[in-house]
Amino acid sequence: MPPPLHSMTGFARVRRPLADGEIVVSVKSLNHRGLDVQVHAPSSADPFEAAIRAMIKSRVARGHVEVRVTLPAASTNGSGWNRTLVDDYLKAFREAAAAHGIEAAPDLNAAFRIPGVFGEAAEAEAPAGAETALLDALTVALEELNVFRAREGAEIAEEMRTHNDRVAAAAGQMEQIRTGASAAFQNRLNERLKELLNTAQIEPQRLAQEAAILADRSDIGEELARLKIHSAQLAALLDTGGEVGKKLDFLLQEMNRESNTILSKTGGIGEAGLKITELALEAKAAIEKIREQSLNLE
Repeated sequence: MPPPLHSMTGFARVRRPLADGEIVVSVKSLNHRGLDVQVHAPSSADPFEAAIRAMIKSRVARGHVEVRVTLPAASTNGSGWNRTLVDDYLKAFREAAAAHGIEAAPDLNAAFRIPGVFGEAAEAEAPAGAETALLDALTVALEELNVFRAREGAEIAEEMRTHNDRVAAAAGQMEQIRTGASAAFQNRLNERLKELLNTAQIEPQRLAQEAAILADRSDIGEELARLKIHSAQLAALLDTGGEVGKKLDFLLQEMNRESNTILSKTGGIGEAGLKITELALEAKAAIEKIREQSLNLE
């Protein structure tokens, strides 16, 4: 069974109990050109960050991934605030008031607004068993995230197949019209050759070169063949699964190029040309829809 297609968007949250509370791990992924991992966790979890990043890289190939970790509050001085920092503030306040002859009382509310008063102590450590519980929670969260991404990826792929079928159908119809309009293509070529002969004296070799160029510019057979091949490659790529986002990007550029070339060649052949133009525009619209969806795939 081929690996699933993954979208780059998803979310999962897992909780694990600890003696003093619980660990909460949430993982959110969004679209991104490469793999961008951001870990938001208390400083007490710093020793585990390398393991967190390695686990993510082994399960996610592409996307912006945010990991948020909540740990039970680590103990500091037993009161939850930085006594030393507040004492230093009050001492400095009184010394400054005395030095300038100002009668004023320090504001405790202002002291508690000082950055770091209620922050973690520098030496804070994670609770016992936190690493095991954290990595276990992250493992489950990534599994749930990938289930979510695979389900969404399958839905995206199905929509892309529908649009790709439209491209293949349009290419088939254009090929039929081209076959029936071969006389019109030949007439246009003959007219341009006559114009070329009437403009100036031209050497036979140069005439042959110009005729070859005009013939190439007057027929869409090669473009249609390549468009059909690319459409088949796209369908096969979706069936193969796995990491397809960057491959799709290149393939869709080629399909769009062929459609543009077809549009540039279909003028001046009457009703057949108008119909081919209409079908080529339909193919371009379908290719653009596929491209929009491909941006969501890993």
